[in-house]
Amino acid sequence: MRRLFLVACAAVAAATAVPLTASAQVPGQRGGGGQPGPGDADESAANRRKRDEEWGDNRAPLPQLRNAGPCPFVKTLYDAARYIEFKDGREAAAAVGYTGEIQGISAGCQYKDDQPIRVAMEVLFDLGRGPQATGDRKTYRYWVAVTDRNRSVLAKQTFDLTANFPEGKDRVQVTERLNEIVIPRATMTTSGGNFEVLVGFEVTPEMAAFNRDGKRFRPSVAVAGTTPANP
Repeated sequence: MRRLFLVACAAVAAATAVPLTASAQVPGQRGGGGQPGPGDADESAANRRKRDEEWGDNRAPLPQLRNAGPCPFVKTLYDAARYIEFKDGREAAAAVGYTGEIQGISAGCQYKDDQPIRVAMEVLFDLGRGPQATGDRKTYRYWVAVTDRNRSVLAKQTFDLTANFPEGKDRVQVTERLNEIVIPRATMTTSGGNFEVLVGFEVTPEMAAFNRDGKRFRPSVAVAGTTPANP
């Protein structure tokens, strides 16, 4: 259990915040360039709907208390929801090292009067090793960020997640409990709905692009010859 790990550095959705350093997995960075072409808006809308359905608001019921308003939105960032290593950059089952996938998030929150918002969450990770894995132990890195909804990153922290694969096992599940995320509120009327809590793996730009394209392997890919399947 991780306690009191993150305190958001700003209080309201309209506040000025110093964004954290951008990278492939930071919210809002989608990659790509140039001017949109015909049909791009429809395609983008369809992609957003698909992503929201699969990786959108994954809030599941941890105990809910009487609050002054709604809880922050808790989501997995699509581009960083999966982790997959390819030896020499070759996208093939035989080239897979270690993999990971965020399977789900349960979250609850508490706040009243002018108190800060306190969020507790559990994150379920599905972790695997493929033919190119080099051992029975792997340390992944994942991050949790609080954002001024659809605007700036207010606070972000990265954690190590160690997976131990028993002999003969290529897949394990690990649940991380993040016991207290504290988000200050400027006034009594500041709603939790102004904020998002995002979770994702630390991924390379190549991993983010693989995820963005909708490609995927199952967390366990020990069987050679498996090909990527679109979700």
